[in-house]
Amino acid sequence: MNIRRATENDIKGVDRLLFQVQELHHTGRPDLFRAGAKKYTDAELASLFQEEKTPVFVAADEEGHILGYAFCILLQQTDSHILTNIRTLYIDDLCVDKACRGQHIGKALYQYVLSYAKEKGCYNVTLNVWACNESAIKFYEKCGLVPQKIGMEKIL
Repeated sequence: MNIRRATENDIKGVDRLLFQVQELHHTGRPDLFRAGAKKYTDAELASLFQEEKTPVFVAADEEGHILGYAFCILLQQTDSHILTNIRTLYIDDLCVDKACRGQHIGKALYQYVLSYAKEKGCYNVTLNVWACNESAIKFYEKCGLVPQKIGMEKIL
């Protein structure tokens, strides 16, 4: 397995996983997530793959099949009267193909992201996880993440 920056050649494989993530979210929160959709168009993916502030990493097998991905965003806190000026790598989305789960691909992707964040001088790595996604919560806890803040809602 090879973990690297995503390229336009990876769009088809990333699309497949984006649909898997959407289905998981739709199953957990059909009131919020549409069935059969994906987060980005192919044109948006091609653009994201080129941007330095939105690195996307893929885990690919020897034949180039995409086994997982991590969408990230480099954030810099500036000009705040209350927050310190830190650099953060936010993991916007991390997915492993459902056919490959349990093979430590997610852990390898996460470790790669941590190394990248350290290389870029980040203070921390953050992410959000939906409360309905218990397996993701357990995975992130095993990776050593702890809650930073908690989003709450009241459905009316």
